[in-house]
Amino acid sequence: MNKKSKTLPTWKELPKRGLITKPGSAEDFETGDWRSMCPHWDEKKCIQCMSCWIYCPDNSIMVKDGKVTGIDLAHCKGCGICSKVCPPKVKAITMELEK
Repeated sequence: MNKKSKTLPTWKELPKRGLITKPGSAEDFETGDWRSMCPHWDEKKCIQCMSCWIYCPDNSIMVKDGKVTGIDLAHCKGCGICSKVCPPKVKAITMELEK
């Protein structure tokens, strides 16, 4: 963010070559609005194996007290990895077309 106006940086203020200058900055940018597929988590089917949390590249699987509590759709990009690693007999996460 631009320190003076607290707005998103202009293209001139972005770091060159995609360098990450501050750790943890991914939380500053909600990127979930550009996905075409959306994960749907069924709490009743979930066996809490945590595979989705382990493999999610965007850290979008929300966990509290060691249990999955939902999916952070503001940061999920809809890659579908979570649904692929969910055990086939369980299928607690399914991918649906984004509405």
